Amino acid sequence: MALEGEMVLKWEREQARLRESVKEEDTEDWQRSPDFSGLERVGGVDLSFIKGNDINACAHLVVLTYPHMKLLYEDCKMVTLNAPYVAGFLGFREAPPLLQALEKLKNEQPNLMPQINALQKSGDSFYLATASGKVLGKALRSSQSSTKPVYVSVGHRITLDTAVKLTHTCCLYRVPEPIRQLDEMYDSGDGQVKNEEFEESATS
Repeated sequence: MALEGEMVLKWEREQARLRESVKEEDTEDWQRSPDFSGLERVGGVDLSFIKGNDINACAHLVVLTYPHMKLLYEDCKMVTLNAPYVAGFLGFREAPPLLQALEKLKNEQPNLMPQINALQKSGDSFYLATASGKVLGKALRSSQSSTKPVYVSVGHRITLDTAVKLTHTCCLYRVPEPIRQLDEMYDSGDGQVKNEEFEESATS
């Protein structure tokens, strides 16, 4: 318990450092274009856990064309998470294998690197505003047929308003298309295939 407490303190310090480095401004030319002209690739990342197992998961990355949302690249790798789950610190547990997937793509096919990586869904909830009134996120009704909102949080090197607008343009249905395609892959049974592959690799 003492070791976990020390780890959480370390994460808190790192969170504070990262919070200070966040740039809530549009830094790319395509962000200032009314139709996001110049944006060609968007990415989605997620972890899919094996049923009944909160340690072994599939780290999945997809890259889609923008604005047509056609699949350009897909990668899935079974990983073992070493950090424990602590509410409010999900990124420290799940981000490392997702960043590794992006690094692999950058090294092997840099021309397919997504220009925006803000479409990662999170299991942790977040406040839409602080006690001081600072806005941290917005609820978006992404389609006319949906009654459930999509929550868009503040990103890095992009304004919240631009992030909301971009998320909306990536929604063919309720969920942004890169994330929806990841979910569709899991629902179609791909997760079970990866589970079997993991079991084979663990026993070999």
